[in-house]
Amino acid sequence: MRIRSMAVVGSLLAALAVGVPGVSSAASGRAASPALDPCPEPASVKVFREGGIPVLDWRENLEFDGRGTLWVAHIVKGRVEGYAPDGTLRTSFPVSGAGGIRRGPDGMMYVNFGVNPLATDGGIMRFDPTAAHPKPEKVVSGISGINGLAIDSEGNFYLSRELSTGIVKIRPDGTKDEEWTRKANVFGANGLEIVGDQLYASVITDTSSPVVRVPLNDPARHTTVVRLSRSALGIKLLDDLTFFGGDLVVASFRDGELIRVNPETGRSCVLVKGLRMPSSVRVARAFGDHDPRRDLFVVEASGRIVKVTVG
Repeated sequence: MRIRSMAVVGSLLAALAVGVPGVSSAASGRAASPALDPCPEPASVKVFREGGIPVLDWRENLEFDGRGTLWVAHIVKGRVEGYAPDGTLRTSFPVSGAGGIRRGPDGMMYVNFGVNPLATDGGIMRFDPTAAHPKPEKVVSGISGINGLAIDSEGNFYLSRELSTGIVKIRPDGTKDEEWTRKANVFGANGLEIVGDQLYASVITDTSSPVVRVPLNDPARHTTVVRLSRSALGIKLLDDLTFFGGDLVVASFRDGELIRVNPETGRSCVLVKGLRMPSSVRVARAFGDHDPRRDLFVVEASGRIVKVTVG
């Protein structure tokens, strides 16, 4: 979720009060889910990095580079930070309005910039995670209102937009795939995660809190995997999500939860409670002795980075 002015927050709440365009679902039609039970497996939470003043120290997104560094997008301070497995800050450099951050198939890191309601420009920057002093460069610009980021195996970029319809697809050469974007007409997408040939998106503005599946090769056939809220009062403000142990794990910004979702059946449970405005979650990969089969890392609007160990 990107940082907003009070005016933007007010606009979103007003939209929720009167209803916003929901997710077009070709095949779902599922009824709202009942209240979620706790997941059967135990999960513990440990602080990896303490936060500062909530919201003012908002860390928005994170990604592992597969070479031993955790990269974190600090949206308020407009920086990208690189952390060692022991929590030491290795490097930090400016990226205005830093948002979604992902590793590309070329081994480079990509991060959204301009994730800010006052930004006049937005897009994607690239940097080399092996450099002693990374220098980000623009690869895509001129796209406003963006938030989440996903990259497929061919190097295509996918950008979510919280207050617009259509998940934006950008080809590796930087051109827009307008037809694909038009067909992926999901309103209010936030987190994005690619699993095989499917793109999963959490939707923040729909009061039923849906998770959506978008086939990469046929985006018009997007469907709803599950709806995690039963009423507008129970909206979870779903943020980023990741793939873990065969399931999706989605951050509920409002409720401070990580929710585990079976992408085939929609069966869901609460994995963790008590987080402080979690905005993104990722599986620990090639990060010291942190176990990718058990360990998840989460960033929060509180500024904290926390480690969740499952099982």
